[in-house]
Parts: sequence; C-alpha cells; structure tokens
Amino acid sequence: MAGKSRAGTGSKPSARRATGRASPGFTDEERLAMRERARELKAESRGRRAAGSDGEGDVLAAIAGMPEPDRSMAARIHAIVKTCAPELAPKTWYGMPAYAKGDKVVCFYQGTYKFKTRYATLGFSDKAQLDDGAMWPTAFALRELGAAEEARIAELVRRAAGSR
Repeated sequence: MAGKSRAGTGSKPSARRATGRASPGFTDEERLAMRERARELKAESRGRRAAGSDGEGDVLAAIAGMPEPDRSMAARIHAIVKTCAPELAPKTWYGMPAYAKGDKVVCFYQGTYKFKTRYATLGFSDKAQLDDGAMWPTAFALRELGAAEEARIAELVRRAAGSR
C-alpha cells in the first residue's frame, strides 16, 4: 500500500522528510529547549518542588552538563546570585539555570552553546525590579567574567530581587 493516502489521520510528513531539508520553523536547539521546559512543567505539576526539592540540584546538574567556558561562567553567576539574593530560588528554565521569586523567574543564564551564539546571556524577566525611567536593558551579553562584571552582576541581581 505504498500509495496509501494519509487523509483523515491529521498528520503530514515533516518538511525534513518531504524535502530532505530542515523545517524553516524551530531549530533543533529550540525544539530541545521546548522539550526541557515541558519536562520542568510536568515535574512542577507533580509537586516535585513542593516535595522538598528546592531546584538547587537541577541547577547544579544543568551547570555540570555545560561545556567550558559556559560551565565556569554559570557556576560563578550561581554563586553570585546565592550570595546577593538568597531569597531567589534556583530552578531550571528551558534547561538553563534560573532564579525565581515564588514561581516567577526573575533572572536566568543562557550559555553560548545553547543556541550557538557568540556570547552568553544574563537575562531578567518583567518580574525583575530593574525599572529605570521609560527604558532599561533586560538582557546582558557576557563574553567573560572579571571583577568589574561580577560586581555589576551582583548589583543587578540585588536590584532585580528587590534587595537593594
């Protein structure tokens, strides 16, 4: 039945199978991030966080799985957040280290390897208290961490968490 139609099945061959090329939609990295987020949401809905897990182990495992130099940078940012804003709870968000107040992510780290970018990102959600007039940055490119960058990150994290 090689010529059998798929009519009524509700499925179509993917662009990759049909043309031999990747779909113009999501990249493999984006699809992986969405699957990671779905796993996180499923675990949260099952009450894993409420059952005593504070997310620290998930974040440390995510950091350990990163290639260098992302691993060292993420570990340093993790230490800064834990020191400057201990009220923020570590958790993973799309498979990356993130820090939340309640169930709302305030800030997150995204390594260069995640989407094959030329710089890592320290980002802040709309829950971060970084408002400064009518316009302010919500993400910062990171190529390396020196003392000046660490001091700036510490100040941003304190402000974002509301613990000036």
